Amino acid sequence: MEMIKPCGRYTSGGGCPSAPSGQSIDYSLKSPLGRSEPLCKHTVPYDKPVETWTAGKTVEVKFNPQGGAGHGGGHCQFSISYDGGKTFAVVHEELKHCFFNGATRNNNPEVRSYSFTLPKDLPSSDKAVFAWTWVNAIGNREFYMNCADVEIKGSSDSYTGKEMVIANHDGYPDIPEFGDDYETGLDLYKNAKDITVKPGN
Repeated sequence: MEMIKPCGRYTSGGGCPSAPSGQSIDYSLKSPLGRSEPLCKHTVPYDKPVETWTAGKTVEVKFNPQGGAGHGGGHCQFSISYDGGKTFAVVHEELKHCFFNGATRNNNPEVRSYSFTLPKDLPSSDKAVFAWTWVNAIGNREFYMNCADVEIKGSSDSYTGKEMVIANHDGYPDIPEFGDDYETGLDLYKNAKDITVKPGN
């Protein structure tokens, strides 16, 4: 699966910016993050934000309509960072059945977009990093992550939310295949500590 709205870093999607100077378009953003790759995979941001969002307003996140394996669903999070992608606080979750309408062993996604309301207490920044992450239910134990450079308009000084879960990645817990148990791994999400993120962290 690949996030195409907002434009993920170095995506080949139409209407998205060219890769920054010295970087290359990435044609493999549908693939999971390598176990030793850095968060976001690409750490050099775009020169300008790809979208401007307002705290407390509804946003839509879209995924590539062409191809992409749904791996029976799994746990998705949508998170925000104000320190260049080092720490992320969750702003929305789609747990257990991400990309599907319920339990399934299907590989063809039923859902390719999510709309949700941003927390009203997000601070302003033109250098925020938005992340979609996913731990798949079926198949090799993988961690998917696409990041987008966005501008947030808000009035708060900071935002406190759950720390984004990282799994199936070097130095972090592994979440096994779900089988028929879609509660698998949920303890990591439910017990995630609260963190505070703000510009200048």
